Amino acid sequence: MRMIRIRKRNRDRSKLTRLGLAPARTPRWSDGLSDVSIAGDPLAFPHLARTDLPAHPVTVAEYARLVREIAADRSRWEPLVRYDALTRWYARLETGPGYEVWLLSWLPGQSSGFHDHGDSSGVMAVVQGELIERSLTGAGEEERTLRPGGRRVFSPGYLHEVVNGTLEPAVSIHLYTPGLTEMNQYGTTAVEQQSQPQPDAH
Repeated sequence: MRMIRIRKRNRDRSKLTRLGLAPARTPRWSDGLSDVSIAGDPLAFPHLARTDLPAHPVTVAEYARLVREIAADRSRWEPLVRYDALTRWYARLETGPGYEVWLLSWLPGQSSGFHDHGDSSGVMAVVQGELIERSLTGAGEEERTLRPGGRRVFSPGYLHEVVNGTLEPAVSIHLYTPGLTEMNQYGTTAVEQQSQPQPDAH
């Protein structure tokens, strides 16, 4: 099948210009060629103007669904996993308007320490192994075991610690919205003070 050479006339005119037989400068698209005239109106071809593409997530439920989809796609995150004996290892998996997704690995004994996420909300899911989450609420300290298949959703100001308390490595996926720009660490004294029941105001 013979291929049609696009804008052949432009090349011919360039050759004539070098020979002094055509104006040195010509207005752009003076030969009538344009993106639309060459390719046609893209709106006339449905496959070039799709309206069924997935929108970026904007609600908590949509963020949770995105994390679930990423977690289920092991081929996407598993080749990226690394382990660091000195600290938790992490890598950014995805960014979008107003959010980012991170992959973290945890060797036995590694911990985040008690921290918050500034003004960011988030979704967390364990995809391999087990992690223990200790969180501080108005009712005091709570502890739960996080396993593959479950998700945790948190709002700005949420204070927690995540630790690998098992003898096997663990991997987790974390989404933050907006993207994480602040992470405040809390020492033991501050955590103990916040976990104490507050007296009723009179």
